Amino acid sequence: MTDADHAEIFAALCREVGFCLHPKGEKRVLEALPNGLDAAVRAVFDAEGVDFASATGDLRRAVRDCLKANLPIPPLQGEGDRRKGGGGG
Repeated sequence: MTDADHAEIFAALCREVGFCLHPKGEKRVLEALPNGLDAAVRAVFDAEGVDFASATGDLRRAVRDCLKANLPIPPLQGEGDRRKGGGGG
């Protein structure tokens, strides 16, 4: 995925939560995404300079929900290779 694929995530974070990240901050979030959504949420707070531990639960949830709602959907791996039908080989 390219950075353009993730542009809506960062636009939504800025628009909905007020966290308008700079390019280095966006890069940190993208690097954290493979480690899970919670890691990406922490990266957002780090990039914004907000202490995650002292942030309200509502703010943490808002960031997480925003990321989750705006993640690009990756194509399913091997979707065309899967056999149709019953189980067992």
